[in-house]
Amino acid sequence: MSDWLRALQECQEAREACVLVTVTEVRGHAPREAGAKLVVTADRTWGSVGGGNLEEAAIRRARGLLRGLALGGPATPVTERHTLSDKVPVEHGVQCCGGEVTLLLEPLAAAPAVAVFGMGHVGLELALLLSRHDLELHLVDSRADQLDDARLAPVLAGPAAVRVHQVPVLPELVVAELPRGTHVLVLTHDHAEDLAILDALLRSEVPATIGLIGSAAKWTRFRGKLADLGHPPEVIDRVRTPIGDPALTGVSGKEPAAIAVSVTVEVLGLIRASAVSTLGR
Repeated sequence: MSDWLRALQECQEAREACVLVTVTEVRGHAPREAGAKLVVTADRTWGSVGGGNLEEAAIRRARGLLRGLALGGPATPVTERHTLSDKVPVEHGVQCCGGEVTLLLEPLAAAPAVAVFGMGHVGLELALLLSRHDLELHLVDSRADQLDDARLAPVLAGPAAVRVHQVPVLPELVVAELPRGTHVLVLTHDHAEDLAILDALLRSEVPATIGLIGSAAKWTRFRGKLADLGHPPEVIDRVRTPIGDPALTGVSGKEPAAIAVSVTVEVLGLIRASAVSTLGR
């Protein structure tokens, strides 16, 4: 398997956006032939389209496209033509092969991942909203009836890639199956399940963010129990609660649908912030 193809697979598995750069046309002499490829992420590259100023310019342009993606821009392919001549102004060294190279730059956005633990009234409304976005959506519940095909049919009809996890015992084990960088929401029907899931999440490097539904009194009890389980204060502070705080999202109401709208606004903001932070490293 070629380096660039392996790189694409690694980016997909790591949920990392990248740009695939391809030499689509060569006129005259050039360092690489048509079909040569380069994969560019925020901080790494694989493959080559010819080195020198041509490649440095392609990398710079590709990372500009990645920054645009992180800010919500479209994944629109770009075609650029480069003349390899000592008469052309360059920034990264002269290439005087005498030819002309056309590059196709294709941004490949990594779909973010969200996991919802608990598919009760709020969880279902939340899944319905999230399923309308281009993301990988994991739905977890210990109760089979909450994940019934008929109940989830509207969720499955959306553009999201939905993964259903029905785990009768120890749903916290699903944490290890989630892709790295998942935004996790915990809202099960059982406080004991919530606590076990939080314990697993705080011991894991999987979650990008962790959100918990519940009251201030619930969180006070949970902080004490998580501390008893060995989690230091700075680790416990990874948990965000309450989720969908109306003071932050501007969406109020105690109905499941209203709570779900507020949480969705919050999660989409966190997804965007995570993408910008990754490209800013």
